Amino acid sequence: MAEPLILALDQGTTSTRAILFDRQGRALAEAGRPLQQHYPADGWVEHDAEEIFQACVEVLKEAVQKAARSLDDVAAIGITNQRETVVVWEKVTGRPIHNAIVWQDRRTADACERLRGEGREGRVTEITGLLLDPYFSGTKIAWLLDHVDGARARAEAGELLAGTIDAWVIWKLTGGRVHATDATNASRTLVYDIRRGEWSAEMGEMLRVPLALMPEVGDCAGDYGETEAGVLGRAVPIRGVAGDQQAALMGQGCIRPGEMKATYGTGCFMLVNTGEAAPVSQARLLTTIAARVGGLTTYALEGAIFIAGAAVQWVNEGLGVKGGPQAVEQLAASARDDHGVVLVPAFTGLGAPWWDAGARGALLGLTRDAGLPEIAQATLDASALQTRDLIEAMRGDAPEAFGEGVELRIDGGMSRSLLFSQRLADLTGVCVCRATYQETTALGAALFAGLGAGIYRDLEEAAAARPQTERFPPQMDQEPRERAYARWTDAVGRVRSR
Repeated sequence: MAEPLILALDQGTTSTRAILFDRQGRALAEAGRPLQQHYPADGWVEHDAEEIFQACVEVLKEAVQKAARSLDDVAAIGITNQRETVVVWEKVTGRPIHNAIVWQDRRTADACERLRGEGREGRVTEITGLLLDPYFSGTKIAWLLDHVDGARARAEAGELLAGTIDAWVIWKLTGGRVHATDATNASRTLVYDIRRGEWSAEMGEMLRVPLALMPEVGDCAGDYGETEAGVLGRAVPIRGVAGDQQAALMGQGCIRPGEMKATYGTGCFMLVNTGEAAPVSQARLLTTIAARVGGLTTYALEGAIFIAGAAVQWVNEGLGVKGGPQAVEQLAASARDDHGVVLVPAFTGLGAPWWDAGARGALLGLTRDAGLPEIAQATLDASALQTRDLIEAMRGDAPEAFGEGVELRIDGGMSRSLLFSQRLADLTGVCVCRATYQETTALGAALFAGLGAGIYRDLEEAAAARPQTERFPPQMDQEPRERAYARWTDAVGRVRSR
């Protein structure tokens, strides 16, 4: 009998992809489709949920075909998804009542500000580990119920269902037989009690979200039914689900306390596994569920950097440096040592641990002999120095997770740069381990599904299939490292709005 394969579905913000993996975590084939973005008003971002589902079906089929394999060889499907994006649909027909509202959407900012003004945020954080921000799903669901004709009455009558993209895709793939999500996605909704492991009646009442809408919550490695035979050509078990950043945490093998990863794309998401402890952050980091396997919940602290790779793109487009990221890297490599130029890329405000939406970007420390090479290096350094901000905040919130030999596992577009990987190690003082295979999000979904399907005996065996890494130990002396960080913190203080 052929070795069992695992099919990972990675439904992201700008594309939908499927990758077929073998038991060793090696990618055999992949397929993808771009996802159209809809911007009906300033600060609003939507997706067509039906388009998402059709793309999911197409890429799942295509990945198997490209590998010249049969669906009979696929032991399980694992799903990972853009977190916080929500859909509300009719239980009988399966039709969405509105476009999906995307995690980037800001239309519920006033609702969040009102609740914050009522002094609710402390209680929200205590229950959910999150902050009151339109980023999360709960206020989006309430908006749909209040702004689509008759939706709230229909929800209260039990005619509607809601969920994040994973729940929507599972419901559609199974022909409406399974309405479920996993604990990591549930933990991003503002409606889930992350410590009790259940939907919170208090949060549902606060946000005006009927809990009857919400899906059943399962493990990351568990039974989510089977695809309807007519959808893919035969029934395939769905055995793994995780939100994209938690899937990447698994794909990087970060299953023990203190293991951490950062994904550098347009922005950066960094998570550190805190084990069974769910610390309440004093630095306004998010406490979130890292995974739930075999009924055991592990937690993570999460920090978000709004601008990472987007700053490199700004150098290309805004400063006219042609040649993409490679040209920026080449310029940065020729910069003078300890030049003192600092870029604070607060183009859309500052993320964790500052959470200052009113901050704006600045280029500081310019001298007559500063030029594009110094600006390019400052651009790469900005992501490294923001990462240090997060490391310092995480170390303060969960010191027990930062023992000897701590390392940062990285992936994403910026991690392809050798120079950035080394500057990251130098400016944080932490050994950086770069994944040699970049698609760790899809791999994490596959590993969870393999565990749920019994392909792997336990979490440790699944995590052992993570990619090999290249190590970048710090090479910079402590004095210049601390001097660079002092310049950074001073610059951040200058651009903050409060």
